[in-house]
Amino acid sequence: MGIRSFLAFDLPPEIRLQIGEISRELKKSRLPARWVREENIHLTIVFLGSIKENVVEDLKETVGSVTRGFTGFTVKLSGVGVFPSLRKPRVFWIGLGGDIEGLSRLRDELQKTLTVVGLQEEKRPFRAHLTLGRFKDRLNNDEELTRILDRYHDISSESCTLNELVLFKSDLKPSGPVYTKMASWPLTGN
Repeated sequence: MGIRSFLAFDLPPEIRLQIGEISRELKKSRLPARWVREENIHLTIVFLGSIKENVVEDLKETVGSVTRGFTGFTVKLSGVGVFPSLRKPRVFWIGLGGDIEGLSRLRDELQKTLTVVGLQEEKRPFRAHLTLGRFKDRLNNDEELTRILDRYHDISSESCTLNELVLFKSDLKPSGPVYTKMASWPLTGN
């Protein structure tokens, strides 16, 4: 059995606080969604899926070799939206602005080098976002969703720096996923 895992950035406290306020408001809505617990909201860079325990050390070494070439990324909250569309929403997200090109470059380099440990390269372009919820059912009426999207469409925040990439293990429980930090890499550009 493999280890369900992903590479992501934890969020700085000031951003987490603002997201928490929005998250609590969303939970009061009647939208048919499973809302992500505030402590689980993060910026996923690469979803690794189920990896074998015997590749974890190689993976750590490979990720370390890539992250050494990067410094922290300056980002800020920037709007809200849904994937794939308003007519058929599946994911409610908060967008990020800032050094998205740099984050995309990190994701692409990680994916290329991680093919060595069996990772399939993601074909879709990188879309920097924080998932706040996943819709369980189709919407019968999108008025409430439209109202929420209009309310937060121009959300923004102070800039902050993401300077540590983390390898998380994800254990799926009936109450929701539990994330455990397995390794981390500071982005120092050395």
